[in-house]
Amino acid sequence: MIFSTYKFLFLFLPVTFCGYFLLNRFRYYSIAKIWLVLASFYFYAQGSPDFFPFFLGSVVGNYAVGTCLTKMDGEQRAQRKFLLLIGILANVGLLGYYKYTDFFIENFNLLTGSDYALKHIVLPIGISFFTFQLIAFLVDAYRGETKEYDIINYLLFITFFPQLIVGPIIHHAEIVPQFEDEKNLKLNPEHVAAGLFLFSIGCAKKILLADPLTTDAQAFFGNINDNLPMISSWYHSIEYTVSYYFDLSGYADMAIGLGMMFNIVIPHNFDSPYKARNFQDYWRRWHMTLSRFLSNYIFRSVYKKNCKWRNYYIATMVTFFVSGFWHGAGWTFVVWGLVNGFFVCTASWMKRKGKKFPAPIAYLLTAAGVVGARVLFVSNTFTDAWNVYRGMFNFNSLGSSVYEILRQCWGFVKANGTCSILLAIGLFICWFLPSSKHMQETFKPDVKRCVFAAVLLVACIMQMNQVVQFLYFQF
Repeated sequence: MIFSTYKFLFLFLPVTFCGYFLLNRFRYYSIAKIWLVLASFYFYAQGSPDFFPFFLGSVVGNYAVGTCLTKMDGEQRAQRKFLLLIGILANVGLLGYYKYTDFFIENFNLLTGSDYALKHIVLPIGISFFTFQLIAFLVDAYRGETKEYDIINYLLFITFFPQLIVGPIIHHAEIVPQFEDEKNLKLNPEHVAAGLFLFSIGCAKKILLADPLTTDAQAFFGNINDNLPMISSWYHSIEYTVSYYFDLSGYADMAIGLGMMFNIVIPHNFDSPYKARNFQDYWRRWHMTLSRFLSNYIFRSVYKKNCKWRNYYIATMVTFFVSGFWHGAGWTFVVWGLVNGFFVCTASWMKRKGKKFPAPIAYLLTAAGVVGARVLFVSNTFTDAWNVYRGMFNFNSLGSSVYEILRQCWGFVKANGTCSILLAIGLFICWFLPSSKHMQETFKPDVKRCVFAAVLLVACIMQMNQVVQFLYFQF
């Protein structure tokens, strides 16, 4: 079950919402929380029914380990380290089995000449995201930064359905206290209005912009040859870059909006990343909760001030290696991560040396770097990526005069019709309109915003029979 479906919008959400606040209205607070946990379990089981028992076992097992770490005496250092190691290995092992088994078999076959059959294991939805949350919980318990949570509050932290599948990646310290706060147990019409407003924006990003652009771009990247025209190489690479952003940020907006309806503030994941001047700025704005996790639990574990072999640049490259490998089971993802790490290190070095490009050049280079890196991300093989890069500089495919080049560009844009219009709209939104974060912070429940949200939702509802799966379901 995903947010942008009739079943979710007209059945699951109203029943869950009404049940939760009715139970709270009659002061059945514990039952209301259990209701929300059970609804979240049902939500997850609809997407990965075969994996659900393992999901449940993992969640409960991590609670047991985390509780033990919290209770253990600080002097039991060796035992606590061993228990933490067991917990982390269990989480990584489960993720590795489902996500990376075929990757390791392929590489083992390549290195040894073996011919072991691939397992073709179906990736459970959400496993990449809730695994990070569980690991963060265990590490914080080891560090003494958690308290002994009630199991229902813990389950709400892990399973709260708006963020369960594709994030944002939440932290126990920012979510559990909200479920414990009595004022959040009462229906708040202003929060519901703001939540619906943000949900409608996210839904429109996904259905009206991302889905058609993604379908068109994936058709191009699924049929790569070794003589691609320059115009189509750039067009479809930019198209996928834009559609990917709207797909991810659309889901995040819907998740945050749903959280607000239940009086729960979920952190924002995107803050107009395509307005970034350099790659340091870009990664501060892009998938911010993932960046926060990687910074807190990977970068800070590697980086040591005044240590030559654990300096900022080494820690950054290790962090982006992990990020690339986390995104997908393939070497293209690893290289994508390392390329982004290199760009971040370059931006940091320039800042440290007091060097910077003029603003127009800086923005142009950052945009080109984002598009170029995204080609690696979406390409099935390095050969495909290389062919697209060659196509981007295939000047022979252009005419010999400015008039001929402009004529080709206009003809290509006309041939792509609707997608060209949507791409132009998407770029305009990325560069010139305020972020969803800003719109939420300045939201007022007036008639103008109500009509705007209603128009977007109606337009989305009319297109819900053509919904494309969220891209992060594949990772």
